Amino acid sequence: MPHYRAPVEDTLFLLSDVLGVHGRANLAGFADATPDVMEAVLREGGKLADAVLAPVNQAGDREGCTRHADGRVTTPAGFKTAYDAYVGGGWLGLSMPEAFGGQGLPQVLNTAIQEFASGANLALSMYPGLTQGAAAALLVHGSQAQKDLYLPPMVEGRWTGTMNLTEPHCGTDLGLLRTRAAPNGDGSYAITGTKIFISAGEHDLSENIVHLVLARIEGAPAGTKGISLFLVPKVLVNEDGSLGARNGVSCGSIEHKMGIHGNSTCVMNYDAATGWLVGEANRGLNAMFVMMNEARLAVGVQGLGQSEAAYQNAVAYAKDRLQGRSLTGAKAPDKPADPIIVHPDVRRTLMQIRAFNEAARALVLWTALQSDILHRTEDAQERRTADDLMGLMTPVVKGVLTDRGFANAVEAQQLYGGHGYVEEWGMSQFVRDARIAMIYEGANGIQAMDLIGRKLPKDGGRAMMTFLGEVQTFLKDNGEDEAMAPFVRPLKTAADDLQQATMWLMQNAMGKPEHAGAGASDYMHLLGLVALGTMWGRIAKAALARKAEGGDTSRWDAKLVTGRFFMERTLPETALRLARIRSGADATMALDAEAF
Repeated sequence: MPHYRAPVEDTLFLLSDVLGVHGRANLAGFADATPDVMEAVLREGGKLADAVLAPVNQAGDREGCTRHADGRVTTPAGFKTAYDAYVGGGWLGLSMPEAFGGQGLPQVLNTAIQEFASGANLALSMYPGLTQGAAAALLVHGSQAQKDLYLPPMVEGRWTGTMNLTEPHCGTDLGLLRTRAAPNGDGSYAITGTKIFISAGEHDLSENIVHLVLARIEGAPAGTKGISLFLVPKVLVNEDGSLGARNGVSCGSIEHKMGIHGNSTCVMNYDAATGWLVGEANRGLNAMFVMMNEARLAVGVQGLGQSEAAYQNAVAYAKDRLQGRSLTGAKAPDKPADPIIVHPDVRRTLMQIRAFNEAARALVLWTALQSDILHRTEDAQERRTADDLMGLMTPVVKGVLTDRGFANAVEAQQLYGGHGYVEEWGMSQFVRDARIAMIYEGANGIQAMDLIGRKLPKDGGRAMMTFLGEVQTFLKDNGEDEAMAPFVRPLKTAADDLQQATMWLMQNAMGKPEHAGAGASDYMHLLGLVALGTMWGRIAKAALARKAEGGDTSRWDAKLVTGRFFMERTLPETALRLARIRSGADATMALDAEAF
């Protein structure tokens, strides 16, 4: 049976030593997140992930969700108990405002808990995760009455939330959606249409489900300019917050999926269901993007979570599985063969995953810290910088971390040989579950196009210049430190590759946009490599400082070796990405469609 242990110690090190969150008392909510409080939260969150969420992961995958004849959906055995434990601990409201029942703690702390939960049980973690995203959208765009009525039970976890975008004929191009909204004359609307791929659309974990639904008001403009966002509860809510009659929304079927079987991915039918406008009419995408951006960052965390879970199990297997002898002589002469962890290629695989995981964890926490700065600082310049960096990194976190997370799950599965291909060992579940993260909340090709088409040129490229400025400052500040040379020199080369790729696109993509489209994915990964390399530079600096304190240095030595591996074996991939970008789009676009 697969196992999982939340990476609490590494997370504490990153938050305190690398990101310095304890020096952010100027940000709202950070003064309450003292070192003792933060450690207690992470340790308790780790226990929940290890002892409550993880044990029902494999069984939930095997059982899946069940739709009954009356449209009800039940989740796998043990999910309700685990969800109740999650809710009972107040985890869903960790970073939500105290005014609505939350604890008001930093989002960076909540992001760490999200990693623990998604690594332990991705399918189950999606129920509270989607609720947090829906609550965030209401918090920004909902009316005061909507927030007062809906947010407290959502923050508590008694009610859950979803987002409804996709339709059978309409995925990324939301301008094609057909779900319609007809005014009822009392301020509400009758919502009619069908949505597909709706995660957590119907289930038995909560009393009510608050659906956020994109629809077009009758007479609204065509395309994306005519889309509005509506709040459509599964059960209508009375003015006093009590539950009333069942609304005209139902689950038509459950999607039969490759993975995340424990999450109910539904076809949702809206039959003149009563809904209320969220935000301004015809500005629904603007409101929904709050939830989508929250979700995209959370999905990046899911990619990391599955990579970490797969790595932990692969390490345990590699230490136990006996096959062959070491190239330098027997390491376990008392046994018929050596454990496979002695073999260089097995080590390469494990080091590659480990080096990614540690840098990716730093990157998601750093990005979450930008969110905290954006929403909690009173300094306008600090807020603008955080907004720029978070916007730039959102498609990178989503795209790169899920691409690599899936690839790492496959690599970890490979170490098991045939045992990795059978369900008993659980590795196939990590692969199947990780695969969806590359697809939903905007497929990764779309993330790359968003980065290169919108985020990169926005405000004259200000966000990219800010990021490159931070990298150059780090290189300059540490350029004379010989102990940092194994990290500074490779990072400088990688940053130069990123600058050259950026300049090539500026010079060549304006006249021929297909150059940008053909190089978008490589550019996203190039930027991601530099971001991960920068994180390793900061990790190494903090590890060297801890090592200098004396005592047992084995932990810091291991971290420095892992970082050096990344710099030597992974970061040079920037040169490959640059070469691909410079090759342009000519060969990519040369064939007629009929030739494929």
